[in-house]
Amino acid sequence: MRVLLIEDDAVLGEAVRDYVAGLGHAVDWMQTLGDARAASGTVDYDLVLLDLRLPDGSGLSLLTELRRAGVATPIIILTAHDQISDRIEGLNSGADDYLVKPFNLGELGARMLAVARRYAGAALPVLEAGPLTIQLADRRVLREGEAVDLSSREWAVLARLAARPEAIVSKGQIEEALYAFGSEIESNTVEVYVSRLRKKLGKDCVETLRGIGYRLGR
Repeated sequence: MRVLLIEDDAVLGEAVRDYVAGLGHAVDWMQTLGDARAASGTVDYDLVLLDLRLPDGSGLSLLTELRRAGVATPIIILTAHDQISDRIEGLNSGADDYLVKPFNLGELGARMLAVARRYAGAALPVLEAGPLTIQLADRRVLREGEAVDLSSREWAVLARLAARPEAIVSKGQIEEALYAFGSEIESNTVEVYVSRLRKKLGKDCVETLRGIGYRLGR
């Protein structure tokens, strides 16, 4: 996933960014509402992690703006506000979940996955694709019943394709899942990881539609 993290606390922001990136997601970390607005207007994010107390305003204002604009991206609030009234206000403003600081990073990862599953309409996130069984919940893939080890970036490519198994996914959309702002994008990166997936999972695991994009093999 491409994740937008909006958090002004340097220590917590770095910890969350590193943890989420370690799960194989591309993370853009913004510390102000202004930067967050600019980022959200540039990239179609798969998930937003939103602090409420920011140096240039309340995260609720951004949440409200996004929902009024019809942006359906899942949003999880991360905040020290622990009153029931604060939670109700956040959820009523359009948040999908609410996590109170301090929180366990493992719980954050589980909540991210749960929210992503709901948006994908996959209560049981297991996908069958030819000889493959893709278990999105625990980031595992089986080929004819045998587990196959994937690197975080190989998994990121496979997960992006599995999120829309019948659709064609463009090279640019896959690059968005792999890279955060400021990362240097190599021209053949997607081709490299698609090739690695084919070697590990079978040559038909990913279809190439020349000039258009890629699709999960069927």
